[in-house]
Amino acid sequence: MAERLPEKVKALADSILPEKGMTMPPAGTSVAVAVSGGVDSLCALLMLREAGYDVHALHGVFLPETMHPDLLSGLQIACSRLGVPLHVLDFSETFSQCVRHPCARAWAEGKTPNPCALCNRDVKFGALMEAAESYGCAMLATGHYARVERFPAESPFSVRLCRAADGHKDQSYFLSLVPARRFKKVLFPLGGQSKNESRRIVKLAGLAVPVPDESSDICFVPKQNGAFARHLEREWSAMGIVPPPGGPVFLREDGGGERQIGTHEGLWRFTEGQRRGLGIAHSEGVYVLSKDSARNALIVGPARMLGISGCETDAANIFLPPELWPAKLFVSVRYRQKAVLAHVSRNDRGLRIVFDERQGFTAPGQIAAVYDGAGRLLAGGVIRELL
Repeated sequence: MAERLPEKVKALADSILPEKGMTMPPAGTSVAVAVSGGVDSLCALLMLREAGYDVHALHGVFLPETMHPDLLSGLQIACSRLGVPLHVLDFSETFSQCVRHPCARAWAEGKTPNPCALCNRDVKFGALMEAAESYGCAMLATGHYARVERFPAESPFSVRLCRAADGHKDQSYFLSLVPARRFKKVLFPLGGQSKNESRRIVKLAGLAVPVPDESSDICFVPKQNGAFARHLEREWSAMGIVPPPGGPVFLREDGGGERQIGTHEGLWRFTEGQRRGLGIAHSEGVYVLSKDSARNALIVGPARMLGISGCETDAANIFLPPELWPAKLFVSVRYRQKAVLAHVSRNDRGLRIVFDERQGFTAPGQIAAVYDGAGRLLAGGVIRELL
């Protein structure tokens, strides 16, 4: 039996759902909410229940070995208070095949992959969405900070993914690889509010958050010193990958020449734009400018050489055909980077992006997300090469 929550909680849900300019499915629609144990997914669950939806909570186990000891019991208590059924599903094998192993291969190739983007595409809005449908749910909701803009059904492009109202928490960048058609069955109840509002709603409802800490950038790698190297050694050994060898470090000089100033222990240990932890003694501070896989060489240089003029991506995930794109396009190549003006063209391999002004570094394996001036996502792709 669900507990009666303070009237203020329902009032808050009613004030935010539906968002201005958005449409929501009718009350009573069956919605599966992906719950991780954090405050965001718990707030999404609470708001949709208060708004009158038939809510089911789905918790996907991705990393059994790193689960918080109080996670499942905390979720069971919260769902019991809300009168919401909780389904716990094991996606550990799917997560390994779709996220851990591809990332391990990418690091071995000297790239810097984006695990969150892969997880969203293949696990959260792939396997988890299929599970939601198997429970008879018409929609899947998550605690992501993004918005879905819906147009009349007869429109050829009836759903558009947009930036969240809170620019500091917007997560549309991490969602840019998810096929556009999937968002027809997705709800983001937090897209119109801030993180502080989410905390306030959950606190007002008197719900304990099972895992109050923010998730880490790479959830499957511990934060302790040396943990990343140990993780990759285990992954590569299990996959039959020979650890990439060390090689030369070249200093790029004014005029374009290079001279060797040291050696490295594997390109996977570095990423473009990195300054700390290089282990290179030089008269002035140096940064990683590029990783030359053909020569297995690390290229470094002073701060004045930093920056890129553009990038090219692998196959693009298109949200709106390029012939319908506006004249002005904006691109983000890092999370929380302000989207900047760029010229974007599509070719057989993916997207070619040239910035109006030289930009700070990103890395092959990261994501390039293309937006219009209103923050609607137009396309996304994995960066293949820097220009």
